[in-house]
Amino acid sequence: QEQLVESGGGLVQSGGSLTLSCAASEFILDYYAIAWFRQAPGEGREGISCISSSDGSTYYADSVKGRFTISRDNAKNTVFLQMFSLKPQDTAVYYCATQFDCDGFSPLSSWGQGTQVTVSS
Repeated sequence: QEQLVESGGGLVQSGGSLTLSCAASEFILDYYAIAWFRQAPGEGREGISCISSSDGSTYYADSVKGRFTISRDNAKNTVFLQMFSLKPQDTAVYYCATQFDCDGFSPLSSWGQGTQVTVSS
């Protein structure tokens, strides 16, 4: 089962920016949507953004809309999540996963280790 690899997390001050990367195997981005999820301490996993395989259309949860941007580079088999105006409540482990489409959040791939994002106030 496909497993994606997340990277790019770190410690950043409130208002700062980070860019996360999600590396996939060859051709995965040609056939699957890629979604980003996050899990804060003591909370469930939350779907926050998705990019489709067909036309690159994007979706954002209200909690990140206007602050986060998802994009993909099929040649590099990588999906990016640019995060701006970060808030302490964005602190979480961030994961990516394949999906059939961006109609909701229904991950297909196994969860990787994720990448920790910590936003200090």
